[in-house]
Formats: sequence, C-alpha cells, structure tokens
Amino acid sequence: MTKNSEHEINNQIAEMTSRTKHRLGLNYIARYQSVIILFGLFILFSFLSNRFLTVGNLWTILRQTSVNLCIAVGMTYVILAGGIDLSVGSTLGFAGAVTARLLKYGFTMSTFGVVLQFGVVGASVIGILAGLIVGFLNGFIITFFNVPAFVATLGTMTAVRGFVMLWTKGYPITKLGNTFNMIGSGWFLGIPTPVWIAALITFIGSIFLRASRFGRYVYAVGGNEKAAILSGVNSKATKLVTYMISGTLAALAGLIITSRLDSAQPNAGLQYELDAIAATVIGGASLSGGKGTIEGTLIGALIIGVLNNGLVLTGVSPFWQQVAKGFIIIAAVVAERIGKRGD
Repeated sequence: MTKNSEHEINNQIAEMTSRTKHRLGLNYIARYQSVIILFGLFILFSFLSNRFLTVGNLWTILRQTSVNLCIAVGMTYVILAGGIDLSVGSTLGFAGAVTARLLKYGFTMSTFGVVLQFGVVGASVIGILAGLIVGFLNGFIITFFNVPAFVATLGTMTAVRGFVMLWTKGYPITKLGNTFNMIGSGWFLGIPTPVWIAALITFIGSIFLRASRFGRYVYAVGGNEKAAILSGVNSKATKLVTYMISGTLAALAGLIITSRLDSAQPNAGLQYELDAIAATVIGGASLSGGKGTIEGTLIGALIIGVLNNGLVLTGVSPFWQQVAKGFIIIAAVVAERIGKRGD
C-alpha cells in the first residue's frame, strides 16, 4: 500500500467519523428538543420576573396545564394513529355545559311530568359520556365513511359548538355547588386536585400506550396502515377507539374547567384544540403518525403552560403569546425534520 492510498483511506475514515458525530448531534437535538426548550424557558422567565419561580406560581402553572394535558393525552392517541381531532375544544364546552345544567336544573320529562335530579357523580358521568359519544361519532364518520379526519372533526367542532349554544341558550350556567367546585379548585394532600387528575391520566395513558396490545396497534396503524392491516390489525376499530379516548378526555377537561370557574360558559374551550395539538407536536409526535410518546406530550404541555404564564407575568400582550406559540411549533417541526435527515 502506497503512502498516498493510505492517506486517502485515513481521510475517508475521518470524514465518516465526522458525519457520524454530526448525525448523532442532530439525533440528540431531535430527541431532547422539548426538554431543551422547557429548560430554556424556565431560565428565561426566572430572569425576567422574580415572581416566576415562587411556589404559588408554579402551582398555578401546573393547575393551568392540567386541562390542556388531559386533552393532549387523548390527542396523542389520535395523532399517533395518523389522525387529528379539531373538535376537542367544542367537546370540552359541551361536556361542561351538560354537566352544569343537569347538576343545577336536572332533566325534565314534560310528557310524563317527571323531573330527574342529578348529584355531582351522576351529572359528571353523563357529561363524560357526552364526550365519549362525540368521539365515537368522529371515529365512525372517519373510519366507516372514509372522510378525512380534518374535515370530519371540523364539522363536528362546529356542530357541537352549536349544541352548546342551544343547551345553554347562550348564557353561562353558574353556582354549581361547593362539592362540584372541589374537582377544579380543591386540594388533596397539599396538591391541587386537577394536578392529581392530570397526573393519573398521564400515567394510565402512558402505561396503556406502552404495555398494551392496543398501544402497539396504534403505533402500527399510524406508522404504516397497510402493513398493519396485512398483519391482522383492525385499523378501523383502532382509530375509532382513539377518537373515543380523545372525546372522553376532552370531556374530563371540560369538567375540570367548569368546576374551577364555577360556571359553564357557552364559549368554553375555544381554540383549546390548538394548544393540545401544539403540546403533542412540541413533545415530539409526528403529524404523519406512528411517532410520539405521552411523556413527550407532558413536556409539550408544560412548555405551553410555562410560556403562557411567563408571558403574562412579563406583561406581554396575549397577541404576542400566539405569535410565540406559533414559532415554537414551527421550531419543533423543523427540528423533527432535521432529525430525520440525520437518520
């Protein structure tokens, strides 16, 4: 072997080593992008506001994040299966309105002259069932009529919002009682009740996704639906269940926010679907399906919560909050694309 050929081989080895290091760096950024963003926001706002790192404010962030996290966990299942759910905000408002009206006024059967009264548990269960039904309708329309998820859930978003207005007659339903208020405003063992609820949903959602056969089916359908079908996976049933999960968790979030406000507002949940999608995407989920985790969604929801809270404390206009949120979503998607190039 001549010296020139040996030198050429060494140069090739050095170039391959450099490319490998570059790919590893890109993969590292893509894998931990959400954690890096969250850590950066904590540092930034701790310098900009001396109230940010106080115990009271941190509980406020977690309490506010809990609503979005419940919705985002359900959204994660839908996106992992290759879908999207734009109706979660309307579902939240609908479930809250149903629960509040049953709790305060009951249900009148004028034909029989009967008025059914509901306690907190009964009204809450029916409110959650209302969200489950909306999710079922979404999944049924998408899977059995092959309607694009964007179009189907956009339609149900509009229709369900109309039902909210009809159910409430355009007026808030208030004074729902101290027992119901404990769901959104109470504390248990020194921790806000909504935080307990969101933590439980996140834990169960993560275990179910990682350790169950259904969780594997969700990843399979979102990654390659045709291959999943050939492997014996019922893709229609899998997608249907993901939308039912999304509707149910959106309804649970509706109970939390209705309880916290002690009021079912006709416009409750407006644009909440955007925050849920943002949390999921920022957390590393791919909008094309098959990639993402509940843990990543948790970090994404915390990023949204910290961003909203920090910008309020620093006196930034709510309009700039939307701008900042949009740029973070774009950055997350770009980082994902860069990570794919490095694979």
